[in-house]
Amino acid sequence: MMSPMAQPDVLAERFEQSRPRLESVAYRMLGSVAEAEDAVQEAWLRLSRSDAAAIDDLQRWLTTVVARVCLDQLRWRRSRREEPLEPWVPEPLVSAEGEADPEHQALLADSVGLALLVVLETLPPAERLAFVLHDMFAVPFDEIAPIVERSPDATRQLASRGRRRVRGAVPIADPDRARQREVIDAFVAAAREGDFERLVALLDPDVVFRVDRGDLPGPPSREVYGAEAVAENAITFGAPFAPFVRPALVNGSPGFVVAPGGKPTSVAGFVVVDGRIVEIDLLADPRRLGHIDLTVLDE
Repeated sequence: MMSPMAQPDVLAERFEQSRPRLESVAYRMLGSVAEAEDAVQEAWLRLSRSDAAAIDDLQRWLTTVVARVCLDQLRWRRSRREEPLEPWVPEPLVSAEGEADPEHQALLADSVGLALLVVLETLPPAERLAFVLHDMFAVPFDEIAPIVERSPDATRQLASRGRRRVRGAVPIADPDRARQREVIDAFVAAAREGDFERLVALLDPDVVFRVDRGDLPGPPSREVYGAEAVAENAITFGAPFAPFVRPALVNGSPGFVVAPGGKPTSVAGFVVVDGRIVEIDLLADPRRLGHIDLTVLDE
């Protein structure tokens, strides 16, 4: 008699129950909705070719498979990029103002902002995996160790290093979302009007402006530091696009989409601390922007 777990409909149902968690793991690992979905789909394909009846803990098994797929993807991604690492902005989750899109609620649990994902991208792949699985999903080190091919103690050290880097690099945004929106709207207005002094006043002295253009022709991806330099860039490059700015939630926090003619050309996430902008992460990579559905902003 066929085990209930081996029955295709039961197996598919169990997999779908696990999907939100699996996609959450993969998104934190890869910073891309499309790649996260691909990783989860690969897990399903491997499950469908496996002896499901022999799997004692399906969620654990699936999490391990997704983690291995993501680790391979991170290593491949890292091997293709130049050193030092070019500025990289993750594929954001865009929702209308108010509450985050229900489809994105699971992915956005624990306030996974762009700033955190940017820092995670700087971690070595094994360190990122250990930190994400243990600190964000409470996976024991003895389960993570075989994935990264380390001892549990060495895996614990990987997660600890990742934790220190994240704590030291991710700013804590103001909790008042409405106040964040006021600051960001004032920034856009000042850029549109070419008001340099106002822009500088809205920016933290040590602000960082990160632009990821992917393979787009023209100026390369870059990082700009300091209020005056960022203000100059906002006026030079941002003013022409200010009329096309559409307010949005970007990974659950106030940000905006630039969409001339309804087609997104960039998405910006912000971190506002004590009423000033300390970080701007702007994605202008057409390939990844193609995954963003702007219809959610029209609802």
